[in-house]
Amino acid sequence: MQLARVIGTVVATVKSPGLEGVKLLVLQPLDRALRPTGGQVVAADAVHMAGPGELVYFVAAREAAQAMPDPFVPVDHAIVGIVDAVEALAGGGPPAGAGSTGKAPPERATRRRPRP
Repeated sequence: MQLARVIGTVVATVKSPGLEGVKLLVLQPLDRALRPTGGQVVAADAVHMAGPGELVYFVAAREAAQAMPDPFVPVDHAIVGIVDAVEALAGGGPPAGAGSTGKAPPERATRRRPRP
């Protein structure tokens, strides 16, 4: 699993069977210090709740398809959770060079939807 920020949406008028009604979102992967890393990816929203600006975690490859209601859909990435909070534990700080203190400040993501 990897952290990412939802930075956009994808509109597709034609989708593969099994993907009808599935929201596609553009993600910017993040490192442990919540800094952008790597290129942007398109992910299927397996939790049906993610939206622009939210901090999420996602899976890739076969695990992405397994997260979908129909496990035989052609997806490479799937959002499997919305992050409520990220806090560094003692000794579990960001990679070297992340800052002068060696510890990233925690980030809190606001949850706008009620939990089921």
